[in-house]
Parts: sequence; C-alpha cells; structure tokens
Amino acid sequence: MAASAPPPDPLFLSFQAAVAGRYSLERELGRGGMGVVYLAREVRLDRPVAVKLLPPAQARDAALRERFLREARTAAKLSHPHIVPIFAVDEVGEFVFFAMAYVEGETLTDRVRARGPLPPAETARVLREVAWALAYAHAQGVIHRDVKPDNIMLEAATGRTLVADFGIAGLVTGAAGLDGGEIIGTPEFMSPEQALGERVDGRSDLYALGIVGYFALAGRLPFQAEKATEVLARQVTDRPASLAAAADGAPRKLVHAIERCLAKDPADRPQKGEDLAEQFGLALERRAEVPVALRVFVRRHQQLGGGFAILYLWVLGLASGLIGTATNAFYGWTAFVLGSTVAPVGMLFYEARRIAKGGFGPDDVALGFHEELERGREERAFEYGTRPSRYEWAVRLISAGGLGTAALCAILEATGTFPPYALSGLLGWSATIGIGTGVLALARLQRRRDITGAFWHWFWKSRVGRWLFREAARYLPKRALGPAPTHRPTELALGMAADRLFEELPRETRRQLRELPDVVRRLEGDAQKMRRRLELLQDALGEPGARGREPGDRVLAER
Repeated sequence: MAASAPPPDPLFLSFQAAVAGRYSLERELGRGGMGVVYLAREVRLDRPVAVKLLPPAQARDAALRERFLREARTAAKLSHPHIVPIFAVDEVGEFVFFAMAYVEGETLTDRVRARGPLPPAETARVLREVAWALAYAHAQGVIHRDVKPDNIMLEAATGRTLVADFGIAGLVTGAAGLDGGEIIGTPEFMSPEQALGERVDGRSDLYALGIVGYFALAGRLPFQAEKATEVLARQVTDRPASLAAAADGAPRKLVHAIERCLAKDPADRPQKGEDLAEQFGLALERRAEVPVALRVFVRRHQQLGGGFAILYLWVLGLASGLIGTATNAFYGWTAFVLGSTVAPVGMLFYEARRIAKGGFGPDDVALGFHEELERGREERAFEYGTRPSRYEWAVRLISAGGLGTAALCAILEATGTFPPYALSGLLGWSATIGIGTGVLALARLQRRRDITGAFWHWFWKSRVGRWLFREAARYLPKRALGPAPTHRPTELALGMAADRLFEELPRETRRQLRELPDVVRRLEGDAQKMRRRLELLQDALGEPGARGREPGDRVLAER
C-alpha cells in the first residue's frame, strides 16, 4: 500500500488564507525559534520572495509584536548590495510577517557542512563583504545582534555574500532555551558583553563575525558545549583555541584579523566595520611579484623532485651496468660515480651561471622559492588538505611493513639463521612493495607540502649553494651581469651589496676580513626576523593610529 501523503500544515493553510491575493505560498524553506520562512510569489509583481512569519505564540504578545514591527521597519530602510532587502513589513489579523528578497543559493552553514571549510581567499572575501554590510548598518543606527552563518547567504549566480535578518533575529523570546528569558542572539555567536546582558554596540557584531570567520576557516566553532549556559560562560571567560593551528596553512594576516575580532574587551577589537573590511582586504592582496627569471628558475627546480632523482639514478645504474658489461667493472663504476657527482654539480653550476647573468644571487633564489612556497601553500591546503588522508596512512603502513620485512629477511640471512637465498623471494617481494608504496607515499606528501621546493630553498641558501653562485659569477664578464633587481627587501639588497664589495677586495684583505660574510648573514637574518615581528605587531594592532581615533557615534542597543 502506498504511503499516505502528510497532512497539510495548519499554519501554512491559515497563513495562506490570510495573505491570499498578495502572496502565493509555495513551500516552507525552514523554521526555528526565530519563526517560519516560506518561499512565496508576490502576486502583483510576479516575483519570488521569502516571507518570514513571527511565531504565533510570540505574535500574541502585544509588546513583542510592536517591537518586531518597529525594528523590522527600521531594517527595511537599509539598502546595501550585501544586505538582503526587505520589501514589506505587515500584520494581517494574528499574523505578523515581513517579505524579503529570495536569494537563490545556500547559507554559509550549508556550504561548510557540505564541502568543508572555505579556502582562505574565499573566507577573506566573504568576511569583507559582511563587514561592509555591518559597517553600513551601524552607520544607520542598526545592530544585527545575531550575526551567524545561518544568516549569511551565498548567492549561487554571482557568488555575492548577503546578510539577512538585521535587527530582527535578536527579538525572539526564549531563544536557545535559556530559562525563558529574552535572548539577543545565538549563544555560540554572542559577544561577552552580550552574554552578560550589558549594552552593546557595533563591536558586538564584529565579535560575532570573528566567530563566523573561525567557523568558515576551521570548519568548527571556537566555543561549544552541551548547554547554552555553558557556551555563554565560555564566551565570557575562555580564550579560543589557536586558529592558526585549527586552520593550518591559512595566511597570517587573515588569522590575525579574525583573532582580533575575538578579543574579550570591545576596545581591543576593530572599532568599525570599515577598518575590519580593510584588514580582510589586505589578506586578499597578492604577494610581491617575483621577477620572471626567478619564477622560471624556481619552476624548473620544482620539477626536479624525488621522482626525477629516482628515474635518473635508475637510468644511470642501467647505463653503468651496460658499460661495465661491455668493458669491465672499473669503467662501469667510474661512469656511475661521475654520473652521480660531477654531472649534477655541473648542471647546478650551469643553472647558477645562467641566473647570475640576470644579476641574481643565492638570496634572490631563496626569496623566489620562499614566495612560491607561500603562494602555493593555500592552494595545496585546499586541494589536498593539511593532514594525511586515510589512504596516505595506509600506504605509509604498507611501505613500512614491506621495508621492515625486507630488512628482517636480510638480517636473518646475514646471521645464518636461515640458509642463503632461503628468504630471497620474500625479501625481493617485500622490498619491491615497500619501495613502490614508499614512492607513492612520497608523491602524496609532495602534493601536500612541496618538499622539493623546500629542499631547493634550503640548498641555495646553504654554503654549497652560495659557493656555486660565487664560482659561477666569477667567470662572468662584468658586462654580462644584469642590473640589480628592485624586488629585494632592503636588508637583502644591502647584504648582497656587501658581498659584492667583499669580492672586490684584494685577497689579503679578504683573508683578514674572512668573518665579514658570516657577520653580514647574521645581520641580514636578524633584520628579516625584525621585519616579520613588525608585520605581526602591525597585524595585531591594526592600522597605525586606530586607538587614537574617536570611535564616532556609538550604536547602542538594549538587551
């Protein structure tokens, strides 16, 4: 027997009868403590709208009903590209409702639950657009009081971010089941002052936006508990877990902008939505462009990974074996030694000489690798994750098991526990499986972390890399050296200038000042550390003078 259709919702039918001729209700979009939302069509203009109905239980309270209408009308005055517009606020009989634009898309909550955390660039863009919307609303005297992913819409057609329910979500009585008291907002997104029932201003919304950013970037909330009262207590007293650890690979500027929003004291947060939007904009800025010659050099070296090295050694071993077979073992071993030492050094010398012609040095190359590693870190984290998958762990375990078995077989044969060649079959198969899966595991690790780029970044900064550059540049005519690139940080340019001056000194003077290059390297390293610390300090404090400015007109609201 076919299952019977569910009975019509009485509220749906009675509300449709009340608004007949104005709105044609199609289906329910969702419901909660804040009310029921229906997809409807406005009859006169023939356009889709979302109609939000105040729960009938709340609508019977005359004071709450009037307050709902008053604040809904205030919110309806807002006109901003990133705010869902309210078309009408009305009451018909016992029903109190408002009609707003229907956004074809999904909420931020749905997006994160369906596909996981947002990429850092998308997170920064979404947060900046919400910050713009909040800044505009605060300037109009309207505080949202319930900024959360459920109230942030992502439009499917354009990717635009829109904020819904300004000044309305916080009017519901008994939200989150807190002793039937009036709650302004959602506990997981409440600011400390909001949780304590104190007067709030726009900075409370910015705190909630910080939690939204934490959720979007890490895929989880900073404060969670079984009871709403416990969540509120944590909002007031606890520090959130490090976002940098929860969202490994996220840009430092974005992490600091979000963490500033989560300060317990409103004075320590960004003071205005415009300021916060500017910080998110800085997180979206591309890093300094690396000269094309360096980009080509870096890309060529990134292709020389572990797979290339294994293939090269395999071909070299095969060729050396053929040479040894055709002549004698001495020539075969000589070919293998020369091919594994002189040939790679010669290739690296050629590469160093080629890039040195453009006026670049080892520090430029190291800077190029650093920028490329930073540029690709975000994409790798989004595509492959920041931690090994179950598949990768399985491959690692198989590789370790195979290599361990091969080693054990070799030891047992070497110690005479088993006759010679008794375990050769097992040894060969286990070694093959261990090496094969090990190469696969290495390839998976390379996709997530770019260990090839990290190796070459270290190599060209090492003494060997600097020696190769020094020797390569020694045999270049002066006219072959290109002009000094302008992409270098000041401390790097000064350090390289000191190196060139040192090389121009007479040999005896260089011998007497042989410690000078190491001193220059240490000073250069100290300057770079100070630069990074200064950037961290600027990120933590915001733009200069922010504390000295007047916060402007405060937008206040009562609980």
